[in-house]
Amino acid sequence: MSQFFQIHPDNPQTRLIKQACDMIHKGAVVVYPTDSGYAIGCHIDDKDAIERICRIRGLGKDHHFTLMCKDMSELSVYARVDNQAFRQIKNNTPGAYTFILKATKEVPKRLQNPKRKTIGIRVPDNVIALALLEALGEPMMSASLILPGNDMAESDPGVIRDHLEKLVDLIIDGGCLGEHPTTVLDLSEGECVVLREGEGDVSAFV
Repeated sequence: MSQFFQIHPDNPQTRLIKQACDMIHKGAVVVYPTDSGYAIGCHIDDKDAIERICRIRGLGKDHHFTLMCKDMSELSVYARVDNQAFRQIKNNTPGAYTFILKATKEVPKRLQNPKRKTIGIRVPDNVIALALLEALGEPMMSASLILPGNDMAESDPGVIRDHLEKLVDLIIDGGCLGEHPTTVLDLSEGECVVLREGEGDVSAFV
């Protein structure tokens, strides 16, 4: 049975954030709020937790996993990015974008796209998510919480609890969220390719 933390969306309780981080470091699979709906995540190096997430989401090996980062300093450690793309990303984060970039050796191979050696990178515009990432001290492996058969990330923590309370270790309730899918931009080959147009403004990159 999962734990259920109700965390204030504007003033996250430090004690609960710390407890959540302790659980992540010990192998927990966690559902948490972002600016594009709820996400499901775990420690970047935890193979068993990543496999659990793949089973819950029904993901194959070719899925583009995302590293949720607290800021640009983490992005440059885990992804290769040229100066122009770095400036563009910096000017538009945090925000509703997911960037596909070439992974560095710091990214575990199991998280990289097996053919292209790329990784998704994201800096969320959500107070709870940023507090969690700041306290964690490193990026979190993450995927949008899109349950099998659905097209959008889950937005209601009560519905999430009904479906997943026996499958995950922690659900962070940050309130009901709107459906705001990210804009997905592939910058891995230099030119910007729009893979999905969502909430993020594409004009800043093309």
